[in-house]
Amino acid sequence: MNRNRLGKWISTFVLVSAGIWLLTLSSCARSTQLVSIAIQPSSGTFGAVDPNANFGFKAFGSYIHPPKTVDITDQVNWQSNNPQVIQITSTGVASPNLDCGVAQVFAELHSGDNDVVSSSATITVDGPASLGCTPAGPLPILTVTVAGTLSGTVTSSPVGITCSVGSSCSSQFATGTAVMLTAAPAASFQSWSNCNTTNGATCTVFLQNSVTVTATFN
Repeated sequence: MNRNRLGKWISTFVLVSAGIWLLTLSSCARSTQLVSIAIQPSSGTFGAVDPNANFGFKAFGSYIHPPKTVDITDQVNWQSNNPQVIQITSTGVASPNLDCGVAQVFAELHSGDNDVVSSSATITVDGPASLGCTPAGPLPILTVTVAGTLSGTVTSSPVGITCSVGSSCSSQFATGTAVMLTAAPAASFQSWSNCNTTNGATCTVFLQNSVTVTATFN
């Protein structure tokens, strides 16, 4: 092999090797990224409204760059969608609060530019009236009346209510359910009445008995 050909071969080898090294370095330099959160256990039941009863949840985060699953119980933000029924501490300890019913517990964590939210665990608080629970009987009915001079619609989560201005509609929900009502469009919505809590165009009702809520668009 003559010197020119040998020199070209060495130059090509060096360039290719440098390219591979740079690609490897770029891949290794990518930051660890959280892609999902799993919580355990997936469900639970309390037999009474007893704030002293509790059990702990664990949160496990799945990451890439490199792939791994680690315990992030103390890093996530724990939440309950129905704090009247289940309260949960910053370390994932859940306990009954004020009422019987059903609540969803979940965890979330801000990672990079994303908010990663876990799937929900269903927690039920049920038992006899002597232990603070509502006796068995007809399911409570939520009635929504929509009034006003502008068009608008109120829907519920869980589903069951879809009501427009000038009408009323009703639906039964399990005792203790936290029903969130949303008014749209928010720009023409004016006010709620008879909610447990409100936040602009949303209203939350904690159903222990039948309730009528009024939404007004003006």
